[in-house]
Amino acid sequence: MPHMWWVVAASLVVGLVAAYLIWTAGRVERLQGRAELAARALDAHLLRRAAAAAVLAERRFGVELYAAARIALDAPPDEREAAENDLTRQLRGVQLDPADPDCGAVIAASRRLALSRQVHTDLVRDARSARSRPLVRLLRMGRGREWPRYFDIDDPTLTVPADVPAN
Repeated sequence: MPHMWWVVAASLVVGLVAAYLIWTAGRVERLQGRAELAARALDAHLLRRAAAAAVLAERRFGVELYAAARIALDAPPDEREAAENDLTRQLRGVQLDPADPDCGAVIAASRRLALSRQVHTDLVRDARSARSRPLVRLLRMGRGREWPRYFDIDDPTLTVPADVPAN
């Protein structure tokens, strides 16, 4: 009978370790999935801002802003960060009036983009942290997916003149 307690204790330990490993694998998978969804949402917000900037440029500000917006819309993945940073610089160089619907659309899209960028950065950080733990690396729990990447762009939030209320 005394040997029976060792079997029960060993079974309990094996069960707890298995439960922890299953929970950890699920957590890594969930964080990775959330980071991928955040990347898609960020991409959608980048496209909305660039499209709004292109419309604004066509109606108000001309060639340089339009070119930056088109480049941001058409940029391949490896050039996307630079194109988005250039568009942000171009947008900061023009006087945006929040009362103008076209300007308001760009300002609102930039605010949503800033929030989406922060959410994406947080989720990528969490996913990378979970995947870099020794046990996760040892057991190769994240091997079915790409390593999550940061999207490194300047803060896209645009400032509006102090005498004009923002929407």
